[in-house]
Amino acid sequence: MKFALNILDWQARAPGLSDASQWLAWSQGLHAIDPGAPQAKLTALPMMAARRLNSGSKLAVDCGLAMVRNHAIDAVVYTSRHGELEHNYRILHALATGQDVSPTDFAMSVHNSAVGNLTIAARQPIVSSSLSAGLDTFQQGLCEVLSLMHAGYARVLMVDFDGALPDFYHSALPSPMPTWPFALALVLEAGETLHCETRPGSPGTEPPLAQSLLFLRHYLRHDPQFAIAGERLLWQWTRQ
Repeated sequence: MKFALNILDWQARAPGLSDASQWLAWSQGLHAIDPGAPQAKLTALPMMAARRLNSGSKLAVDCGLAMVRNHAIDAVVYTSRHGELEHNYRILHALATGQDVSPTDFAMSVHNSAVGNLTIAARQPIVSSSLSAGLDTFQQGLCEVLSLMHAGYARVLMVDFDGALPDFYHSALPSPMPTWPFALALVLEAGETLHCETRPGSPGTEPPLAQSLLFLRHYLRHDPQFAIAGERLLWQWTRQ
């Protein structure tokens, strides 16, 4: 598989990192992501809406709103490997312990909750999609973006995110897997700046960062070539 695209704008959030200068320093190895660091204050998402969202969805909707307000977005793709796991865990815990299920947890537990809240907060009926594909969630999200572009949507917002993974699951997770919330928003259009080609790969170990953050690190460093490992493929990137 081969494809190419341009990035018009980006915004990212993780513990202790929010503005572009912090992320640029992180990409150069000057800062590490500290899971215990506080998240920056939300800048675009209304507080009443934020109260209903989990930790990752808050960041995803806040970043997405900023991009929607700054660009003429034709379609939106939200990607998340673990989705609304915080809400789902609380539902399962309530059922297991004989407690009442929270109506908010129930209403916000579906995978497209974040993108739905984006369109509601933005008050725009934007075409939207929500996707999960395991380790390859970010790269498969880009394939969804390409499908929308081929369908005629010229400028697509993609937001990759995950929330804080509940402590209950930590013992069953690969040790390098991040368990802290993050979000990366990209405004994309067809172009020739970034080329990607899939190559054969073999199952490897769990990386210490999500695919989207690995991609962002290489992108901010202006690396001319880099590879993002997937479950069965290598996604080889070349920057023109």
